Amino acid sequence: MKLVLSTVINRPPDIVFDFFAVNHVHNHPRWDPHMELQQVSAGPIGVGTQIQRRQTRMGPPIDGTMEIVEFEPDRAFGALIVDQTPNGPLEIHSRATLEPANGSGTKLTFHLEIPAMDASPDPSMIENSLRRIKELIEATE
Repeated sequence: MKLVLSTVINRPPDIVFDFFAVNHVHNHPRWDPHMELQQVSAGPIGVGTQIQRRQTRMGPPIDGTMEIVEFEPDRAFGALIVDQTPNGPLEIHSRATLEPANGSGTKLTFHLEIPAMDASPDPSMIENSLRRIKELIEATE
């Protein structure tokens, strides 16, 4: 299963990247209150960073790990996620790309791939996250 969704944020790529990638652990729960993240490796976020995650979106909490596998400033941020679901480990490939848009804006695109799923999930969760990210970033100067 693959899902690709985008939004345009009226801020330059460096501002969007700082909010979404550099400060991912702090900001992710702000756009998705069902997610708790804790960085478990030392140093600034980048390729190799290890993060523990817990999501409480559907029923009992689901714990997992997240490893940053791509970190290209102002351009791309990718993670390999492994959630420990009641049916066993679920691998998720998550990637965000940024590109200039509308002169001073940024097109933020989420690429989500879940190899174990055949059917496409309801995109509303990602759409809601994109909308909230846009709101949060555009509300700051």
